[in-house]
Amino acid sequence: MRVGSEFHEVTRRVREELDAAGLSASILARDLGTGVEIALDADRTFPAASLVKLPLGAFVLGQIHRGELDPARPVAVAPQGISVPGPAGTTRFRHEARVAVEDLVTLAITVSDNAAADALLTVVGPEQVNAWLSETGLAEIRVRHTLSTLHARAPDGNSAEHTRRTHVLAQRGGSASGHHAMPEFDRSRASIGTARAFATLLTEIWRPTAMPQPVAARLRELLHANVHRQRLAPDLASDASRWASKTGTLLNLRHEVGTLEEEDGSALVLCALSASRVPAGEQPAADAALGAAARQVRDALRAAFPREL
Repeated sequence: MRVGSEFHEVTRRVREELDAAGLSASILARDLGTGVEIALDADRTFPAASLVKLPLGAFVLGQIHRGELDPARPVAVAPQGISVPGPAGTTRFRHEARVAVEDLVTLAITVSDNAAADALLTVVGPEQVNAWLSETGLAEIRVRHTLSTLHARAPDGNSAEHTRRTHVLAQRGGSASGHHAMPEFDRSRASIGTARAFATLLTEIWRPTAMPQPVAARLRELLHANVHRQRLAPDLASDASRWASKTGTLLNLRHEVGTLEEEDGSALVLCALSASRVPAGEQPAADAALGAAARQVRDALRAAFPREL
């Protein structure tokens, strides 16, 4: 069920507040009980960054469930020796490691481990993941390259001027048609997705119809264990609710998609994909603005459909 006229005021206010914070964003909130949505440019395509680790993990876990992959199969993870702030997990290893397939999924989703995701892509290629996404009705999400590609031109942390120029190129190097001077931002070459498509994937994970129940349950467990919670969680998580999510961050891109489970048993899928106009890596105000927007749409849905505890 799409947004009704009663939500137009909240979408207008959210749009203005995000614009004031230097953000261009796509947001979709969906109540899993009623199906009612609040949508703000929800079909706009963004470079997906690390959000692609979620469909990648879902596909791999599906293959494990069907017996097509051995969850204990060891996979070589090449050392990347990353030392700049940001990347976590095996990305920072200096020696080759061998990690089981299922544990690579855990690393990719819970700590957004780029090297773990790249190792999974040596086991299942992007074309396999994309074929599954198309069959599942999620063709708006595409996996097209390794995750290490995303950081090939990222700032090295040693030059403020280099950092500024890279951020300026990210935000100004594109065209209205979606082409971009940086391949990882070019919609014809980059991994991409929309807020609506990720909301549909999360809906399937929380209310599975085609996805096997054990696969959905494992994905929910991993999303609850996500350690990157600086964006939407401060405004959504509480003792009376649980927030499970996956983030995607690259230069001026700031995404988070997740599900809020309330104490009364209700659940809300909320996806926020955004790009900042501010040429800086550290942008706590942008994250705070996204969190505030998420809170507003959540409150609007709760007010429209109150539930008794």
